Amino acid sequence: MANDILTTLNWLVEAGADEAVAEEPLNRLAAKPPPAAPRPAAPARAPAVRAPAPLLAGDAIGSAQAAAASATTLAELQAALEAYDGCALKQTATHTVFADGVAAGGILLIGEAPGRDEDRIGKPFVGRAGQLLDKMLAAVGLDRKTNAYITNVINWRPPDNRDPSPEEAAQCLPFLRRHIELADPGVIILLGAVAARHVVGVSDGIMKLRGRWMEYRVGDRMVPLMPTLHPAYLLRQPAHKKLAWRDLQAVREKMKSLGLPRMGDAV
Repeated sequence: MANDILTTLNWLVEAGADEAVAEEPLNRLAAKPPPAAPRPAAPARAPAVRAPAPLLAGDAIGSAQAAAASATTLAELQAALEAYDGCALKQTATHTVFADGVAAGGILLIGEAPGRDEDRIGKPFVGRAGQLLDKMLAAVGLDRKTNAYITNVINWRPPDNRDPSPEEAAQCLPFLRRHIELADPGVIILLGAVAARHVVGVSDGIMKLRGRWMEYRVGDRMVPLMPTLHPAYLLRQPAHKKLAWRDLQAVREKMKSLGLPRMGDAV
């Protein structure tokens, strides 16, 4: 049987049938179809431009720390703060509210955040609460034009004057800490519970904290720090002005013992 198959294949090769065929017969006389037109090349695409990725919370805090640490003067710190875009509050604020007053006097007051008037003007404590604060300071021989320096924990007004979120405060705190270092105060006065919570990390209510001396490390020394009532609170609760007055009397005695203010103004 195998010899018969081999004999048949040899005969087919000698007859010229030397290529395989398909199951259907092939018409070799039919005209070949024209070749398909080449597909046009796809137009070159412009390189994609990616929008900058938004700063994550950790990135925003890290960039704030780097920017604050690079400042060696208050002017440099203010420029770094105004260039910083890591806090969403800046997008809705009119101005960056840095500080007001004279740092050389050695008396630093820290409030919470700018309000409507502060956002409009670009300075802290310029509304009704600021006017009351000026009267309170004058009672102990202080004036922001000569020997007192004022700033806030938050540098941009929160919408509708809401409390700043922990993330917003964390993004501003590196600038505040550097602000305190560069201002080099002899006494710090904290205005209200929000300032106390973020500056010294104490969450007790301001009625419990006020009137108690605390300390804040600046470089290699400890600076006396007094929490007291916020002027905006005193506008709502005028009967408590007597408590703030007691706190300021204690501040006045502390300033005398330290030889402050440094400008030599009478206290």
